[in-house]
Amino acid sequence: MNWQGVIPAITTPFREDLSVDHDFLAKHAAWMIDQGCSGLVALGSLGEGATLEFDEKVAVLQTCLRTKAPVVASISALSTQSAVQMAKKAEEIGCSGLMVLPPYVYSTDWREMKAHIAAVLRATKLSCMLYNNPIAYRTDFLPEQMAELASEHENLHAVKESAADVRRIAAIRALNKRLAIFVGVDDLIVEGIAAGAVGWIAGLVNALPKESVLLFERAARSQDVFDLYTWFLPLLRLDTVPKFVQLIKLVQAEVGMGSERVRPPRLPLAGEERDAALRLIRAALASRPRL
Repeated sequence: MNWQGVIPAITTPFREDLSVDHDFLAKHAAWMIDQGCSGLVALGSLGEGATLEFDEKVAVLQTCLRTKAPVVASISALSTQSAVQMAKKAEEIGCSGLMVLPPYVYSTDWREMKAHIAAVLRATKLSCMLYNNPIAYRTDFLPEQMAELASEHENLHAVKESAADVRRIAAIRALNKRLAIFVGVDDLIVEGIAAGAVGWIAGLVNALPKESVLLFERAARSQDVFDLYTWFLPLLRLDTVPKFVQLIKLVQAEVGMGSERVRPPRLPLAGEERDAALRLIRAALASRPRL
């Protein structure tokens, strides 16, 4: 797994009966790879992985693998046993890497969290990324703890840092330069790359891949970036609120690349909340820059 570039946290499309729409998933995945993305992360928070059964997760990964691009499986579960089972299956079917999350629901101390992550890392030979998102999961992997895990597990190669604090990137780099650091919140991408991040696990890329790849490339060159960033920022902020799945899927629908369907307990946006989101999205798309 080559940990760099723009890697979409791909959304999971659903048919009207809320079964996974694999035909559209294959089309969507191939479209983003064709637009310059360097791989795919499936089954994460944006992919509504918590609503998918084990067999559905495997089928989603298999559809993404049809792109022939590197596919990273998000490993998230209620129990360590379930996480290990998914990690082994992802390796068996040909995934290139894993993105390892803390367990759903249960947030505890470092001893228990380290044991959970370590069990997944030991279960596979695949290259792994640690996902740190204390805002969503109430577990905060500190830079010192990341360095400890990396020193003990040779297959931990990357970190998706979503603490929304750009200072974390420099802190991680100072303690372990081997870890590739990815920005995990969309509206921190320019600042994150300036601080030393080498990749972006992106959300709005599901609807706007060409703009996302260009923004990343310009930020990496530190030139010609701020006009594009200024236009993109209102949309990128949609990735940072509790209903980010519904909002990103709404942008996908507006650009003709997906639907608003989500699985309960999520519900599609409605009323003034949806109208306000549409006003923002349509205003942005009306001034979409020529690339």
